[in-house]
Amino acid sequence: MKRVLFFLVAFTLSQLVSVNQLAFAEPAVAANFTLKDMSGNKHQLSSYKGKWVLVNYWATWCPPCLEEVPDLVNLYDHRKQKDLMVIGVVFDYKDVKEVNEYVDDMLMSYPIVLGDDSVTAQIGSAEVMPTTFIYNPQGVLVKIKRGLITREYVERLMAGKK
Repeated sequence: MKRVLFFLVAFTLSQLVSVNQLAFAEPAVAANFTLKDMSGNKHQLSSYKGKWVLVNYWATWCPPCLEEVPDLVNLYDHRKQKDLMVIGVVFDYKDVKEVNEYVDDMLMSYPIVLGDDSVTAQIGSAEVMPTTFIYNPQGVLVKIKRGLITREYVERLMAGKK
């Protein structure tokens, strides 16, 4: 009986450790990435040393994505010459025409990349749309924000406040 009880306790603990490790696992992220936007320009993380870099995964069908675009446009337009780069990566779209219409309608001034497996291999995958990968001015991934992101959130993070 003691052996059975010991086995059950050991098995249960091993399962809890496995589940705990899964819960805290983050996607594998490369130290640098190179993305080509819809205009044919290449964006490499190391090219933006000294700036915060936001890589924002979004989709045209996603209401929270639509909601966060004005804040991202505002941040980019006001800080691109100073201390911030925003790169939008669109996933799960019908065609390029649909993406172009969305970008035009939303006045998206930051570069847009068509998402694919090479993007997720370099940056990471997202279980939720939108998801934003935030890199500090040294090029280190400091936050993966799942869900809606706001200008205030980004500015607090950039200022070192949580």
